[in-house]
Amino acid sequence: MQDNISPKLPPSGQIEKPPPARVRRRAWWSTLWDKAGSYVSVALGSIVGAVGRFLVSVLFVSQFGDGFPWGTLFVNVTGSFVIGFYAALTGPDGRLFVSARQRLFVMVGICGGYTTFSAFSLETLRLVQSGRVQTALVYLVVSAVTWIASVWIGHALAARLNRL
Repeated sequence: MQDNISPKLPPSGQIEKPPPARVRRRAWWSTLWDKAGSYVSVALGSIVGAVGRFLVSVLFVSQFGDGFPWGTLFVNVTGSFVIGFYAALTGPDGRLFVSARQRLFVMVGICGGYTTFSAFSLETLRLVQSGRVQTALVYLVVSAVTWIASVWIGHALAARLNRL
């Protein structure tokens, strides 16, 4: 059975409205993150990439010596693969939807900190200065070909994954 109790109305006969909600101001850190978040994302990604590059370089020198810059070649090839793969996977037609900051973190930060074209240039110069011009030329050609091939392979794999 239902109660026949009607709500009490104020003397005016209208229902009172609740007081207006207080407008909350955004926290200072939220405003700061909106303005500086991209820079922070790139900086943190760069730290991750640079430490990874350092560890790979130390590993390759300990395993293969320092006669040929295997570590730099490996880092630049794998970094090229990763940036190609991630660009396709998270692009407009990609399978993963990530924010612009996440793309900056990985592609500009990690890949930028991980790959090392300045070290590549210096190592090539040192090979030439030490009289190993032929080795320097092989390094130049192998590097350029493998970097481009790695970006293409990474992009192609992610594009295929996107179509699944």
